[in-house]
Amino acid sequence: MKKLLFLFLLIPAIAAAKAPDEDLILDRTMDSESPYYYPALLMRYNSGDTTLTDEDYYYLYYGYAYRDEYKPLATNPDLDKMLMVLGGLDPENPNVESLEAIVSFGLEALKRDPFSPNILNTLSYAYGALGDPVREKAYAAHMNGIIRTILASGDGFTQKTPRHVLMFSHALDVLAAEGLAYGKASIVSRNVEFVPLAVPYVVEGKKRKGFYFDFSRVYWNKPEGYTYKRDRTWQFNNLKPRTYK
Repeated sequence: MKKLLFLFLLIPAIAAAKAPDEDLILDRTMDSESPYYYPALLMRYNSGDTTLTDEDYYYLYYGYAYRDEYKPLATNPDLDKMLMVLGGLDPENPNVESLEAIVSFGLEALKRDPFSPNILNTLSYAYGALGDPVREKAYAAHMNGIIRTILASGDGFTQKTPRHVLMFSHALDVLAAEGLAYGKASIVSRNVEFVPLAVPYVVEGKKRKGFYFDFSRVYWNKPEGYTYKRDRTWQFNNLKPRTYK
């Protein structure tokens, strides 16, 4: 059986941030003649297509904000069930029943949050431990593609250059993928939150104390009077993203 401890994701260097162009995303994902027509892209994604490009992931991820299925403030009970089973898993000797339960709950949870790095990573692990390398690599490829998309949306160092996410939990998943421990996030504007790092690190001679994330899409269709409750995130059993070369 495979151990639960994954290798860290290799984060590619980003030449220039690509903040989402909402008009272009809406136009291309709604155009049935476009290579980024959303139903076609989503079909490829759901089938486990590993040939999706970074451009495909860009339109998949940010195009989802315009879909009726996008309900970022809804609860995800199957995610809680998946995390509960995962939390009781013996990483040295995971049993088949638990792994199969993780897959079952994870697939249902993915219906509510199809681009969750946490869920994708967990499914990749479970399929690998069950001896299914095809699905293992497919879910890992999806996870890496989503993380690259978020990282490419901004450097996150200032309020004007935030990383753009569809869910609050995605921001924390990205930091976990980078191997960064973080503290409690705080809202700094109507569209941006700041996630402080537990241990600041130096980039290009500057000390970085945390990252800014644009969460505005979460509240585009916010029900009146709704109070958001943050989901639990990627902080258990040393589960880290796998790297495939």
